[in-house]
Amino acid sequence: MTLQFVYSSQDFVPDVHRSSGKASTLSKFDTVLQAGWQERMDRGLFRYTLGDLQTRVLPGPLGYVSQLNIQRATDKINPEEILFEMTKNSGGGSEKGRLHQPGRIVVLVNVSPLGLGHCLFVPDPSLCLPQVLTRFAIQAGIEFVLLSADPGFHVGFNSLGALASVNHLHLHGYYLDQELKIESAPAKPLVPEKGFYRLSDFPKGFLFYAESDGVEAVARAICDVTDLLVDSNIAHNMFITRGCPPCDRTRSGEDHLSRRGVRIVIWPRMSCFGADGEPSFNTAVCELAGHVLFKNKKDYELATEKGVKDTIQKYLLPEAEQVRLAVVQL
Repeated sequence: MTLQFVYSSQDFVPDVHRSSGKASTLSKFDTVLQAGWQERMDRGLFRYTLGDLQTRVLPGPLGYVSQLNIQRATDKINPEEILFEMTKNSGGGSEKGRLHQPGRIVVLVNVSPLGLGHCLFVPDPSLCLPQVLTRFAIQAGIEFVLLSADPGFHVGFNSLGALASVNHLHLHGYYLDQELKIESAPAKPLVPEKGFYRLSDFPKGFLFYAESDGVEAVARAICDVTDLLVDSNIAHNMFITRGCPPCDRTRSGEDHLSRRGVRIVIWPRMSCFGADGEPSFNTAVCELAGHVLFKNKKDYELATEKGVKDTIQKYLLPEAEQVRLAVVQL
């Protein structure tokens, strides 16, 4: 029988911090996900044993976290093993805070993992939804990050034309030990009352921010943006992570370490179907967020920030087009 994980907003972890050298206390969500994932790894259900990936932070202000994962590049196949199913309990019969149908999400292991706990969140597979973000999927992705006590738990989405592996609605989730610059990168306000900003640094994209009590409203605003992108036939990637409240400068001290809320970044981009043809790495959601997964040892060892930036730049939507989209949202 498939394990059922029922949660409510009471299970959100509000006070999370980045602290070097200190492991996070696992939440109920972390415990269930990691234990189930490791049990499948021990049973040999994965395409390969992940182990400790070679990792280095590239010198430079963007702080790219580069990792070597040759097997993922060559052994990708569709996941099939169910970890558990998730359902949100709104409680009390009230509509407030309720996730609209579908209310069930199946959690699958990804048998070609990119990191610890790599899984797929699939809204009710029986509905056969296409790979197009819905408000339910966006809100669920934000809530999954809030359920984790680990600041390194991230959720990502690749649209069609942005290296989605299949045309069936799914989001990726995984853990990464290293801090990403995007967690605290400066941003300029666009519609701050809706939690809507634009990243100031490369790669520029639309940034939303939400804390536990503002998830529904922000999910609705994000869906307005992604619906516009879909209607305009513009490919996009979305990354969800714990992060600092948006600010037009780099934070320091306690403000820099606080991860009370969630940052959601959307990058409109040039369409690319199948692998993007780059020999070193694909430009998908992880790479845009600063986590670069290299396909071969030579490129991993020779990588520089400039080289990574130049590759990613080829797939970004031109600045003028991003500005036009921002103006439409205003």
